[in-house]
Amino acid sequence: MVTSLDGGVAVEGRSGGLSCPSDTATLAALRNQADVVLVGAGTVRAEKYGPPRRPNLRIGVVTRRGDGLDLRSPLFAGGAGFLVTTTEAPDYPVATVRCGTETVDLPGALDQLGPIRIHVEGGPQLNGALLDAGLIDELNLTISPHLTGGPEGRIVASRTEHLQRMRLVHLAEENGFVFCRYQRLD
Repeated sequence: MVTSLDGGVAVEGRSGGLSCPSDTATLAALRNQADVVLVGAGTVRAEKYGPPRRPNLRIGVVTRRGDGLDLRSPLFAGGAGFLVTTTEAPDYPVATVRCGTETVDLPGALDQLGPIRIHVEGGPQLNGALLDAGLIDELNLTISPHLTGGPEGRIVASRTEHLQRMRLVHLAEENGFVFCRYQRLD
């Protein structure tokens, strides 16, 4: 995740304006450790996700209905992309994990994916749902040395407030960008 000094998560709808080459390299390294990248449909649309560079890396797109997703895009056409959705969502011409009725049951969906390493790339709604379900074990956060103002929200948008204590396990700085890794304290 990346955030501005004042908590903004995007500039003109995308996170790239807050990033830097080291942040991009860190994201690539985290992806290389994962079996699956999990990302919300809104983030896929806003960031214009394509297929992953690493062969065999799967991208799970969390969506209640699949609205606005181009299932013919390169992300899905090559087989890397799959949907994580509800049991009531329509049928799709791509691989699909289904769990939950009105909302995606994330613990159930993750159980269906099996014991794999999952890297989550947001956005705020998915992060909030994971926090609500108690599923955030680690948080990698880049603090960008920018102020953004505007209406952009925070990196987590959940239904309820939480006070989940995290422990700082790594801290680095480069050109004013601060890279933090936190792990959950139970």
